[in-house]
Amino acid sequence: MRYKIGIASSDGKVVNLHFGKAGVFYIVEADGEAMTFQYIESRTTEPVCQGQEHDEDQLLLLAERLKDCDFVLVSQIGNGARAALDRFHIDAYELPGLLEESIQRLLSFVKVQKLLVER
Repeated sequence: MRYKIGIASSDGKVVNLHFGKAGVFYIVEADGEAMTFQYIESRTTEPVCQGQEHDEDQLLLLAERLKDCDFVLVSQIGNGARAALDRFHIDAYELPGLLEESIQRLLSFVKVQKLLVER
């Protein structure tokens, strides 16, 4: 199965940004069977969190910008942002680290989840 993943990263090499503080999301398409991925594009965004404050409408707009993604990978995400993503059926995972390793961990998790559901 193929998945589109939005990744909060400052440099496209590591997952290292909080969802609401990301100024760009790197979009990759991943093959869950082959456990491979390829870069598609970068989407610039307006960071919506200022300290501990954020605007719910801005979180929804950011989530809508990623609505074609199945997952987002972030270093951190709050409940409000997670709820905004839920409205677009996007699952968020806090998997900071090297981009490739974080994607592999996500794909492994999804593969196991699918096996459990099939049982």
